[in-house]
Amino acid sequence: MSATDAERTRTIRTDYLARVEGEGALHVRIRGRDVLEARLEIFEPPRFFEAFLRGRSFEEVTDITARICGICPVAYQMSSARAIEDAFGVEVDGPVRDLRRLIYCGEWIESHTLHVFMLHAPDFLGYESAIAMAQDHPQVVELGLALKKAGNELIALVGGREVHPVNVRVGGFHRAPTKRELAPLREKLARARDAAREAVAWTGKLPFPDFERDVELVSLSEPGEYPIDRGRVVSSRGLDIAPREFSEAVEEEHVEHSNALYARIRGRGSYLAGPLARYNLNFERLSAPAQEAARAAGLGPECRNPFQSIVVRAVEVLYAFDEAVRLIDAYEPPDPPAFPLEPRAGTGHGWTEAPRGMLYHSYSLDEAGRILQAKIVPPTSQNQKSIEEDLFGLVSGMIDAPEDELQLRCEQAIRNYDPCISCATHFLQLNVERE
Repeated sequence: MSATDAERTRTIRTDYLARVEGEGALHVRIRGRDVLEARLEIFEPPRFFEAFLRGRSFEEVTDITARICGICPVAYQMSSARAIEDAFGVEVDGPVRDLRRLIYCGEWIESHTLHVFMLHAPDFLGYESAIAMAQDHPQVVELGLALKKAGNELIALVGGREVHPVNVRVGGFHRAPTKRELAPLREKLARARDAAREAVAWTGKLPFPDFERDVELVSLSEPGEYPIDRGRVVSSRGLDIAPREFSEAVEEEHVEHSNALYARIRGRGSYLAGPLARYNLNFERLSAPAQEAARAAGLGPECRNPFQSIVVRAVEVLYAFDEAVRLIDAYEPPDPPAFPLEPRAGTGHGWTEAPRGMLYHSYSLDEAGRILQAKIVPPTSQNQKSIEEDLFGLVSGMIDAPEDELQLRCEQAIRNYDPCISCATHFLQLNVERE
């Protein structure tokens, strides 16, 4: 290699990432055979949801936070409700909690299938979009749309509508569906399980780069069930904390190129949240059909290749169908549909597992239940540092690849995480100096 080649600097840049929710860019800089920089640039303007919540009644929080994301509104509703309930000293359980888990299954189904078939699959099959892919693989796109429709119907029935459900409230629901109303949906979900098994098998046959990275995996953990709506936070390196300890264990910081905060475990660094973390830390809690489908698709109890997250998402879709059918079969309408609440001053913490990963909320309230301070930590801000480390490692192993191949692989690596950039850009830190 000549001195000129060794000193030559290459820049790979995608100004607007396609097939992700929100607006962001990719920037990679290489000098010779060394990767100097790999950045996921999040430039979407902050939306200041924590500031919007100040002064609002606790009763408004589920409707306001749902607007943070049109794809995962249930996740925001459930995490915010759990945090408020924690502040009031209430633990929602029994049939109300089961109904919450049921609507959450609908969100996992619709969000994961949207990502798997419409946003991520084109990367593996060499298409620029799902529309282009549908020309040659119409049956694949139809499969994804059918699964997504089932998830949407579940959310609509329990939540009142498919997007930004209106039936969810702190303490439970405004109204609980009857067993008769759930019965037809139960049959649709049961039939859709066959399509979900097909989806797992199909994703398992996709071509995956040989790439693994030893990163700390973080997810909720709840004895006896796969984590969705509650649990402690555990990690592959010994973290085990309750919601109130989150801010002590995880620190956030601003970086120049991102309008989202970076999260890291204090004293340790980056971590990975989301399907891959849930799967590795909770494989034995998946339903038997989901475990069997995972093994048949080539996965073991552990999976460290982020490109195989598309298979893991399909496995979680199958699990969500299994869990939804189980919950409907055991369903008894809660009466009343919501737990009684007595507002009091205090601070509460709550988290749940959004499709993309753990979602943390914390609220401080006055004695009337008005919000004084709000803190929301979405999955994408937790994963942003890990995404960049993936990019760094990936490019380091592909230095000799053609420029266009390298760029496409980097974009695919970002889409492994299904980043929700809009969700991540709502932080507000305002410092005013007056003289």
